[in-house]
Amino acid sequence: MKNDGCEVTCIDEEKVNRVRNVLIQQNSLDVAKIFKALSDDTRIKIAFALSLEDELCVCDVANIVGATNAATSHHLRLLNNLGLARYRKKGKLVYYTLDDDHDHVKQLVQVAFAHQKEAVKNV
Repeated sequence: MKNDGCEVTCIDEEKVNRVRNVLIQQNSLDVAKIFKALSDDTRIKIAFALSLEDELCVCDVANIVGATNAATSHHLRLLNNLGLARYRKKGKLVYYTLDDDHDHVKQLVQVAFAHQKEAVKNV
């Protein structure tokens, strides 16, 4: 078995305190909620699709990810409730977009896909 942990305890208190103080000022639980939402295969596909197109109706998203309209609506509603997506209604259709004025979610999703592509290439 590979030993990939420290064999002795050695703490750099300056680094530990500096990073801990920055971390205390952040809201890691809210960040974890974003990653938890995106950890579902269908939701990450939905987020990726919305990162490629400015706006998609529920029917289009369902068709893209291979899910029912009901299941897709459920996933989109969850993304909306977490502030990752927003919607607008036009007649009987509902259109979704990433709720991302600064493209952070779009970048996060696209970087994750790019990273995975590179990781597979390097194996």
